[in-house]
Amino acid sequence: MADAQALLRARFGIDLPGTEVPDAVASLIDRRVTRRYTGQDVPDSLLDALLAAAQSAPAKSDLQQFSVVVMRDRRRIKQIADWIGTMDWIATAPVFLVWCGDMRRGQRLCAMHDMPHANNNMDTFLNTAVDCALAMAQFITAADAVGLGTCPISYVRSHIERVSPLLGLPSGVYPVAGLTLGWPVFRRPVSMRLPPAVVVHRERYDERTLEPDITAYDQRRNARDPVAAASLKNNDVYPPRDGVGWSENVARQLSVPERFGFATWLKTQGFDLA
Repeated sequence: MADAQALLRARFGIDLPGTEVPDAVASLIDRRVTRRYTGQDVPDSLLDALLAAAQSAPAKSDLQQFSVVVMRDRRRIKQIADWIGTMDWIATAPVFLVWCGDMRRGQRLCAMHDMPHANNNMDTFLNTAVDCALAMAQFITAADAVGLGTCPISYVRSHIERVSPLLGLPSGVYPVAGLTLGWPVFRRPVSMRLPPAVVVHRERYDERTLEPDITAYDQRRNARDPVAAASLKNNDVYPPRDGVGWSENVARQLSVPERFGFATWLKTQGFDLA
């Protein structure tokens, strides 16, 4: 049996008395992101098994509305890394995957059977994103299980007008996230997460203790892993300073518009979003 309290304390910075962690669950709580990769390749046979695991994830109504573009060409991967500019580890990964929501396949199926595709709407967009996220999460879990490391890259959406043509994405298909894959140089520390009291609600939503819980979380997280002033979000908008906690750094990011052209781009890509 895993040392439950040690795992939970590493993840949350607090004890969670009474919580039992079966061995099969321990690796999920101990998951780490990987941002440095060795030069060792990932065999196609192993990669195909991980992709098969991804396709085994739950899918809304068995519609299976996602696609994934697997990239091994270092020059093309570096193009994406250069566009993003702040994540040099992307170019060091032997594999880069771009996970995509895919409405187009359903449209093609309707055309094959001489039926109209009557569900080009916001619900379909959400379903494609969820199907894609579930598959990517299952891929990450499978990669962790064999000792590989991953790092999701949402910033592909910040350069969607470049990434999509590079990958030849047709109408009805859009990138949800990129994902680096490779053998880790080292295991990073566990990222401290919000206490379950903030995230887990019993029977109904309850945020009465949110502010004191967040304040305590900020203090715990700063004590373990303070954020350098130079690494804060949007230092060109807000003056950098020492001692900024997680919650303020999140506010610094969320208070400045990001990817506000995403919906417009999706409409040019065939999504009605009605």
